[in-house]
Amino acid sequence: MEALIECCAGLDVHQATVVACLNRGPPGKRSGKEVRTYGTMRGDLETMRDWLKGCGCTLVAMESTGVYWKPVHAVLEGAFEVIVGNAQHIKNVPGRKTDVKDCEWISDLARHGLIAASFVPPRPIRDLRDLTRYRRKLTAAQAAERNRLIKLLESANIKLAGVASDVFGVSGWAMLEALIEGQASAAEMALLARGRMRRKLPALERALHGGIDEHHRFVLRLQLQRIKAAQADLERLDERLRGKLADYAEPLRRLMRIPGVDWVIGATIIAEIGIDMSMFVSASHLASWTGICPGNHESAGRQRGGKTRKGNVYLKTALIIAAITGARKRGSYLAEKYRRLRSRRGTMRAAVAIAHKILVAVYHMLADSTEYRDLGAAYLDNLDQRRHANQLVRRLSIMGFDVQITPKAA
Repeated sequence: MEALIECCAGLDVHQATVVACLNRGPPGKRSGKEVRTYGTMRGDLETMRDWLKGCGCTLVAMESTGVYWKPVHAVLEGAFEVIVGNAQHIKNVPGRKTDVKDCEWISDLARHGLIAASFVPPRPIRDLRDLTRYRRKLTAAQAAERNRLIKLLESANIKLAGVASDVFGVSGWAMLEALIEGQASAAEMALLARGRMRRKLPALERALHGGIDEHHRFVLRLQLQRIKAAQADLERLDERLRGKLADYAEPLRRLMRIPGVDWVIGATIIAEIGIDMSMFVSASHLASWTGICPGNHESAGRQRGGKTRKGNVYLKTALIIAAITGARKRGSYLAEKYRRLRSRRGTMRAAVAIAHKILVAVYHMLADSTEYRDLGAAYLDNLDQRRHANQLVRRLSIMGFDVQITPKAA
């Protein structure tokens, strides 16, 4: 194979050390290699950067090893063309594996242009990504704490979750705080209900008449404090997120026109893929990178069903939530498509298919700066009117009707 890069470097990154191999030589001739080991402190990484720059290095390649590659990438970014490769794609042949062998192998692949660069968004998008991902963690932690609280109430024979649709609404909070105080009776706590909950006063009184004791109140108080703290952190995080999203107000506005996409999901989409679609070859490439399209499983010329491949779990989850939510909007194309797919393929497969369609729409909207245009619920019927008409005639025949159809005069 012909070498493409005259001077490049391969890095084998670890938590405490970085083994760098400088690979240089004119194309078509045997190259020379020099290996050095550096620490991962900021000063050590800057020393490695100065050494590579002084040797005329133009390209640096490394594996995406956990989070250890991120500080290395931050120091080298701007000084070289930096490629972060998928560790599964650049794995060396089995045999003698050492840190030196690994960095030499990476440098050889980089020299011949055989490493596909992983998508690393620019710094502002990476900052936004940190916020959206941490928001997801906080939301999951709050939901887990709420589930533990409901489980504690059930163990104390408090059946509030079976009567109130939202235990953590205004009425639910008041009743939980009254349970912690332990001074009010079940009838008095039921009177704390507000709005439509007051229609359930007899059921609430029976549900709140349980066996709660001092132990339950102690644990319940701690759980309520953790839920309130998580809610306060979420509010602060949302305020920070909205400030960061001010620079992406127009793309976010367009994305929120898609059924099922709110500002949180729109922020997640922007944080995970950015707004520059030139990083992806096509909408199909983006769907494959996300892991939202079927995998390939072909053998002996026969195409078999393939599972969706691994991809960006944060973006995939957000898209599936948007698909399930958007499928509830009556009269939309996504809702009609979801309904038809669900009857044939099941709920989850239909949700993944709709998520794929949302992602394709996102790609074209961001690439072409266009608005979302809903095709309408009748779009699928108009694709093949004859097939749809035959389906309706067949259904009427099963019901016992004799039907003949003739085209309507123009």
